Amino acid sequence: MIHKKLMEEVEIDSKKMTLPMPQVAIGGVIIENNKILLVKRNKEPHKGEWAIPGGSVKPGETLQWAVEREILEETGLVVSAKDPIHVFDLIERDKQGHLRFHYVIVDLRADVVAGTLHPSDDAADARWFTPKEIKKLRITKTTKEFLKKIKFLR
Repeated sequence: MIHKKLMEEVEIDSKKMTLPMPQVAIGGVIIENNKILLVKRNKEPHKGEWAIPGGSVKPGETLQWAVEREILEETGLVVSAKDPIHVFDLIERDKQGHLRFHYVIVDLRADVVAGTLHPSDDAADARWFTPKEIKKLRITKTTKEFLKKIKFLR
C-alpha cells in the first residue's frame, strides 16, 4: 500500500507529478588499529559533519568499484572493497515538507591497500578516529547509529 502522505505529494492541482527516483550511494567502512576513517563532508546533505566516506554510484559501477573510486577521490587511499555490511535510507525534506534528498546507502567494509591520507574532492577533511575521539565530533546521525550498531561506539 502506498503511504497516504506520498500520494498527497504526487497529486498537485489534479495533475500527476513524477517524484525523483532514490539515488544509490555507498560508504566505505575502514577500521584499522581500533580507529575508523571519517571524512568531514564538503557538500549537502550534512555539509560540515563527519561521516563514513562515500558517494553516489555511477551507472555501470558495481558497489565495490564505487567504494574504491570514492575513497580514492575523497581520501587519496587505495582500498579493496569487501561485502556490504549495512543498508539504510537517507530521506530529507525541507521546511515545507518537500523532498530534498532520498538516498539508499549501502556501506561496505574496505581495507587500505596503498596511498597517503589527504582530503580532496567532496571531503573538507579526512582523519582516523578512536571511539573516544569521535564522541567530541559533530558526526551525522546515521554514522553515529551505525557505529553504535557495530559496537565501535557505546
